[in-house]
Amino acid sequence: MLKPKEKLDDLPGFEVPTDETAPENESQSNKKKKKGSGGFQSMGLSFPVLKGITKRGYKQPTPIQRKTIPLALQNKDVVAMARTGSGKTACFVLPILDKLVAPTNKPMPGKNFRALILSPTRELALQTLKFVRELGKFTGLSSAAILGGESIEQQFSVMSGKAPDIVVATPGRFLHICIEMNLKLDNIKVIVFDEADRLFELGFGEQLREIVARLPSGRQTLLFSATLPKMLVEFARAGLSDPVLIRLDVDWKLPSTLWLGWIYVRAELKTAALLLLLERVLTDTTPQAVVFAATKHHVEYLHMILQKAGISSTYAYSGLDPSARKIALGRFTNNKCSVLIVTDVAARGLDLPALDTVINYNFPATPKLFVHRVGRSARAGRSGRAWSLVAAGDVAHLLDLQLFLAADLQCPTQVSESGLACPSGVWGCMPASALEMRHQDVMAWERNYNEIEDAARVMGRGWQQYMKWRESASADANKRAKATTPPTLTHPALLDEGQRAVLDLAAQIKNYTPKGTILELGVKHDSPMNVAMKTMKKKHGKLVQRVRENKKLQAEGILSTEGKSKKKEVVRDENYIPHQASDQVTEVGMAVNFNSGAASASLDMGADSGEAARAHHNHMRWDRKRKKMVHADPDGGRKMIRTESGGRVPASFRSGRYEEWRKRNAQDQDDDEDTNANRKRPVSEFRPHWVKHNEAIANKKATASSKEFRDKTQIVKDRIRKEKIQQKLKHKLGNKGKGKGKGKKRK
Repeated sequence: MLKPKEKLDDLPGFEVPTDETAPENESQSNKKKKKGSGGFQSMGLSFPVLKGITKRGYKQPTPIQRKTIPLALQNKDVVAMARTGSGKTACFVLPILDKLVAPTNKPMPGKNFRALILSPTRELALQTLKFVRELGKFTGLSSAAILGGESIEQQFSVMSGKAPDIVVATPGRFLHICIEMNLKLDNIKVIVFDEADRLFELGFGEQLREIVARLPSGRQTLLFSATLPKMLVEFARAGLSDPVLIRLDVDWKLPSTLWLGWIYVRAELKTAALLLLLERVLTDTTPQAVVFAATKHHVEYLHMILQKAGISSTYAYSGLDPSARKIALGRFTNNKCSVLIVTDVAARGLDLPALDTVINYNFPATPKLFVHRVGRSARAGRSGRAWSLVAAGDVAHLLDLQLFLAADLQCPTQVSESGLACPSGVWGCMPASALEMRHQDVMAWERNYNEIEDAARVMGRGWQQYMKWRESASADANKRAKATTPPTLTHPALLDEGQRAVLDLAAQIKNYTPKGTILELGVKHDSPMNVAMKTMKKKHGKLVQRVRENKKLQAEGILSTEGKSKKKEVVRDENYIPHQASDQVTEVGMAVNFNSGAASASLDMGADSGEAARAHHNHMRWDRKRKKMVHADPDGGRKMIRTESGGRVPASFRSGRYEEWRKRNAQDQDDDEDTNANRKRPVSEFRPHWVKHNEAIANKKATASSKEFRDKTQIVKDRIRKEKIQQKLKHKLGNKGKGKGKGKKRK
């Protein structure tokens, strides 16, 4: 027979009653364990929601769920950065279900529609709808999907009658439905932007802003994204009220299992270095690699070169057709090819858990972009390697990256291990003889094949355009790059033990300094040259020895090469007041708000073609007040939106399809009423005026009670909205007063 405790353990959301006869210490320990538990039961979810979680089979929340769900249950606006597969769908589905089930949020008559979830694609929306129905199985809430490519009349019927409580939609079709039906969104409690970076990447920014303008000010907003572009940060600032930023799964720190290697090579030899590196990296244990290039022209050129070298590859960039990109990624994930060549724009959201090697053909312009690239490898506890080809113009960016990662560059002379045992963070060169031979092959392919020659010429022009919009390194890094001596020895990871011994012997021979000079060899002891050299050695021998020792210490990295002379600091008098506070840097570092967190988390991908860069530049204009470039309004102040077919129409445009649908349905209903007119109506269908009067009073009481039981965040949002309205009215009245005053003066 089971104990009562074992029976009650299976019921989620209820504490296990302690035995009265048990000692007090034992009951206190049980309470402590229950209080500190990290399960769904400790989050305060309602019983129907917990029952759906148990039925689904979930036991422990993921880290992003532990951080996000309690904040969402407190009715706070949240911006969460989470990778694919981290369990972020439950982060907004569970709070929505719990909020709509609560008795204070009962639906008003004819206003059931209370939660909206916007997804970038139809597939993701259907997946989210399935998840909502599984978790909300015992809540009694209804849900529906409004997707493009389906019958709009069927969606009219879904939204015109008893509308569902939760709607999962794509932005284009949902805005179309809102405009055609003149749909009111006053009763929406929660809105979710799922994969918000992809929503903006696919061009849904205008639709999202129009939808947000139709929402009530007291709603709760949840925004989930894998990355945080600057456009998305501006949208979050405008549409969210005091949001909380959560960056749990995308911290800018590299995993400890990721190995880094730097290869210094001349710019014209990069292609040959890539071929040698792929021959070394692609083995039976690590059969695949991802190569990052700057522009789409580099991607196409490298694909042709790898095909000639006998290495199977595929490629993807932003201008490629989405279906072609999907096919290329499918080939790579199914092990049909060894190398995937991509740009930064096409690599957004790339989830390859089994990837082992990442190669940076073109060095990234920013440290965050480097972390985004190499983060494709060493995921889910696996080990990975990241190689980077560094040209002379990339040394300053490399020094900025080392400062960002708080790491030091190691020379090959400082490392004793070679091959797979080589430590991370070493930079060296390629074997010179093998590199020259491979470069001859590349030059021959460019001469013999017209398509490769044309691709190389286009790539050169694209690189010139790319350097114009590429972000430059810091001034301090450029200064240090001039004083940094690049390595001349081969990278230890590319060497075997026999090759390492040969190179060590060659280095010893190279560093050997004989005691005598050429003037002392093969001459007599009493010759004038020999006598003069001996005299100079006696005079300057100690100085020469000291210089040689200093050079040796500098090569080993023990002695610093920085100059000792420092500029004298300007001493201000006691009456001088600086324009910045003395503790300004400390205060900025300790500040905790969305603006500072979002600024550090924002990441913008550069364009991968000249056309994209020019289009981005044409959409920008200079803002005098904000002192920076902002996105221009292409419509000149008119409210325009982009339709599902890509055209631009006024936001108030209606095609009249909904009115036609209503007329057809009304005729069908009239025909049904005519057929049933002769039948005797039951007593339940007769509604006297006093029944309608009582229903109206009950509805008024329900709305009053819902307003009475508002929480603090809703009250604060309502006050902020009223203050903004008052400020706008004051501004308008002030401008009118100024205009009248000017008119009187002119008279």
